[in-house]
Amino acid sequence: MASCTVSILFLLIVAMSATEPPGCKIRITNRGLEMLKYETQKFVVEELSNITMPEMKGNEGRFEYTINEVKINELNLTYADLAFQPGLGLLFEVQNSSIALSFQRRILYWFFYDTGAINASAEGVNIHTVLHMTKDELGRLKISNITCDASIGKMKMKFTGTLGRVYDFLATFLTTGMRFLLNQQICPAMNHAGLVLINSLLETIPVRTEVDKYVGIDYSLLSDPVVTSRSLDMDFRGMFFELENENNTLVNYAVNPIVREYDRMVYLGLSEYFFDSGLYSYYKAGIFQMNIANERMPKDLEMLLRTTYFGTIMMMNPALVEYPISLRLELNSAPKTTIKTSGATVAVTAIATVMVLPPGTAPVQLSSMTMEAKFNAKVSMKGKRLAVLADLRRFKIFSNQSALESLALIPLQGPLKTMLQISIVPIINNWTKRGVSIPLADGLDFIEEVVEYHNGYLIIGANLHFSKGLREMIERKIQADPENAI
Repeated sequence: MASCTVSILFLLIVAMSATEPPGCKIRITNRGLEMLKYETQKFVVEELSNITMPEMKGNEGRFEYTINEVKINELNLTYADLAFQPGLGLLFEVQNSSIALSFQRRILYWFFYDTGAINASAEGVNIHTVLHMTKDELGRLKISNITCDASIGKMKMKFTGTLGRVYDFLATFLTTGMRFLLNQQICPAMNHAGLVLINSLLETIPVRTEVDKYVGIDYSLLSDPVVTSRSLDMDFRGMFFELENENNTLVNYAVNPIVREYDRMVYLGLSEYFFDSGLYSYYKAGIFQMNIANERMPKDLEMLLRTTYFGTIMMMNPALVEYPISLRLELNSAPKTTIKTSGATVAVTAIATVMVLPPGTAPVQLSSMTMEAKFNAKVSMKGKRLAVLADLRRFKIFSNQSALESLALIPLQGPLKTMLQISIVPIINNWTKRGVSIPLADGLDFIEEVVEYHNGYLIIGANLHFSKGLREMIERKIQADPENAI
């Protein structure tokens, strides 16, 4: 029995250790729902306004009637609320509200035939809808099921026309049938709104997409969202990958970002792995290399290199003295990100090779040295794009061949650092400022962002802004689908 218990504990420990930590985490708080509530309420009103009801035909005593062209003219949502439903998803609730309708009548009474409009109102309208949020097979957030319960307290109907008062006694009969039919249409409309329309909007959230021609990013959910009374928390893989070799990815050993706050509408947590996987993928794609030669070579640096290696050139071949000199920079390992409470840094190690370029023949290597640099990395958000601004903090070079040559390279330290700061860093920042999109639905953006750095991860707290209305966002997605169809 004891050995069985030990085995079970061992399996549990192995299972827990095998769980992949998220590279990216998003929390939506109650404050975020408050902002979403208005758009949701407006969207529900529009959906219920589009309810279509079947034609009603029948007879009552000597009356034969037909009711058609039912139109919902107005919805008055006296009370509507959007809240988290712990363990499930979202709750949208309507209480004690009313719906104003109109429809056409055709009534035959004995030999009298009458047509006209009927105004009606449904009062005491209550709708209780729970949207169950899960992860689908692709790792996308979706509404998997909707639980809906709707009821109408009472319905009033007013006839107009010559025989309006005569028909009043039909009101009780007709309102009963109309209330039943209307009540039967509410939940199907809510189901269509959630399972079809809202899910189509969730499909605009990137899951696995290209960043540029070199790398892509994986924002698939690692598990179903965790819903509490205060928030909806989602763990994303947050992993970059090389497009040419998607299976060659960096293993995630970083810490799990911990979001403790609820004050802002949304929080984005990014671990060191999020940035490291990007740097690793670009490194594997071979873009971290540069040749500085000819017109790209600063004249002061070329003169300094020529002076430093003059003796080496003379010993090798005096004829090489007049030929151009080049500097080749190539990383020998992927850069490494470190995030601490003081900020984020990126450590880079590169091989710098100095060469003479005789025309018509292969370059002649003069020296190979190691360059170590550390950059401060300032993370920022704009809209839904995450950008990084780099600034060179530390720099040193040393020879790969001898300590004596390392001493000889000391005069190069300052000029090379200046060259990196003036020439290379702006190129890097011009590339990184384009940023990468975070997993938010199209039309929803971050505003008023605040970045906080922790040991092993950073947290961005922000508020949300609808750049488009919920209805416009959905219609744009529906219109785009036929264009994207293969």
